[in-house]
Amino acid sequence: MCAFVLVAEDDVKQAELLRRYLRREAHSVLVVHDGREAVDQAALRHPDLLVLDVMMPGLDGLEVVRALRRESDVPVLLVTARSTAEDKLAGFDLGADDYVTKPYDPRELMARVRSLLRRAGPSGSRPVLPLRVGALLLDQIRHTVRLHDRPIDCTPAEFRILEALMAEPGRVLSRRQLLNQAHGQDTFVTERTADAHLKNLRRKIEADPRRPEYLHTVYGVGYKIAYGG
Repeated sequence: MCAFVLVAEDDVKQAELLRRYLRREAHSVLVVHDGREAVDQAALRHPDLLVLDVMMPGLDGLEVVRALRRESDVPVLLVTARSTAEDKLAGFDLGADDYVTKPYDPRELMARVRSLLRRAGPSGSRPVLPLRVGALLLDQIRHTVRLHDRPIDCTPAEFRILEALMAEPGRVLSRRQLLNQAHGQDTFVTERTADAHLKNLRRKIEADPRRPEYLHTVYGVGYKIAYGG
């Protein structure tokens, strides 16, 4: 069962661990790092499942559940260091569907994900919509990239970087964030590797790599994708 899972987790290493396990089971994953962004992306992208850390900046997880339940029945799996019965009951009372306490075994968390998606029924197995920016189309299920309906040949690392950028058009991602997406938490990969990946992607995507329409450098910060500027 392939699903679109939104992960809201402010701990970058925990978020990357969740991403890896979810993608091993062929799920499409979007990671956000604060509660307000979780609410915004849930409303915009309509995920099949939300894996939600309770302790987050902006809005905490319980406030996110409260906001979502006003207009959404998306399954919510809470992940938290709080372990008292009162904490769990508070989450369930607001509309959370399941609860995992840190530290957790990722295999147990994935079993709970599978259970929630099965219980969600047909909506949990609906197709994941391709990502589109201008004439650029990335299909996460078929693992293809097309520009003006012309296939673009990307390496696995290039595909993952492009996927991260296209999932959040206009958002600036640092070189390290892009490398974590492409290579995981590999400390031996230098940030110059991100520049090499972006150079290769521009060569494949941009009509004029020196004047990019899609892949923009934000000097001193990182990169973003934004068609036309």
